[in-house]
Amino acid sequence: MKRLSKALSLAMVTLIIFTLASTTNIYTYACSNLSANNRNRVNAAVIFFRMDDPYTMRVAENLKNIEKDNQNSIKFTFFDPQNNIAVQNEMLDSVLRSNYDLVILYISNRKENVVADFINRVKTQNMPLILMNIPPNVVSKVSNLYNKVTFVTPDSKKAGVAQGKIISDLWNSNKMDIDRNHDNILQYVLLQGPPDDPQVVDRTKYVISTINDSGIKTQGLALINGAWVKDLAKNSIDSLFLKYNGQIEAIIANNDAMAIGAIEALQKYGYNTGDKSKSIPVVGIDGLPEAIDLIDKGFMTGTVIQDPNVAAELLYTIGMNLFNNLNPIENTNYEIVDGEIIIPYPYDVYIGKSNNQ
Repeated sequence: MKRLSKALSLAMVTLIIFTLASTTNIYTYACSNLSANNRNRVNAAVIFFRMDDPYTMRVAENLKNIEKDNQNSIKFTFFDPQNNIAVQNEMLDSVLRSNYDLVILYISNRKENVVADFINRVKTQNMPLILMNIPPNVVSKVSNLYNKVTFVTPDSKKAGVAQGKIISDLWNSNKMDIDRNHDNILQYVLLQGPPDDPQVVDRTKYVISTINDSGIKTQGLALINGAWVKDLAKNSIDSLFLKYNGQIEAIIANNDAMAIGAIEALQKYGYNTGDKSKSIPVVGIDGLPEAIDLIDKGFMTGTVIQDPNVAAELLYTIGMNLFNNLNPIENTNYEIVDGEIIIPYPYDVYIGKSNNQ
């Protein structure tokens, strides 16, 4: 009986060892197979300057939709440095230590030495890099540092021109209501994004030049850096409204978030709530749903639409080309101007349901 018991025990131990060994082999095979199956899928790290910016959030959502439609081709992972360059640096280091195939960067500091540092760090990993909204003068100095870096930016001149046309058309059709002091000059406040962003430079320059070129004289009462942020714009207009005491005839914002902040400030004082006798024209850029709603209610004048899907499709397309060692604009109609691929926004304007039909 003792011999039989020992034999049974030995058989059970052998069976357990065999089972464990088989399970381990199956697990190892599955893992290696999983890795092999996903090897052709591009693992892309997306590091925008901040993920709470309303327009940036919409671009990210469209990238996620592209991923859903192309699950075997691309995987986007999003990082939020909260507009902090030190945090963005740490996030990039983490990405470079991980298993990523592509980096998409919209950095908060666009100085030449900072951009060059980002490029050189990615270069050590031989990883394709897409940089967004870098000033052309910086691009010309850093583009030769790495043959796998690509620069993308919108033609923000067109956005400024479209926004200027909204103001010009409004002045020409409602001058008596807008020109409060009847001096034949449009007194305005301009809410800017970060001044080193090329989008800001062009939007600011061309909105005013378009108004002037249409024969309208202008006077800038204040030029405020609202950093794309609604609350900063709201606080600025809150104080400027009191400071200029009825002199502000228009508020021009480089994006919709700041335009919305301006409207919230004006509504505190009973303006832009539907009474045309107590309304200051406010225009933005982006086409955010909240801005569209305010326009439809008569609280906001207009916006220039930047379709976030256009940006997302471009990032996906050129990212896949870079991953496959192709020219970034291979099989596309994208154009390169001053070393940067232009995001082809059509820049339609929206000034209300009845006017856009």
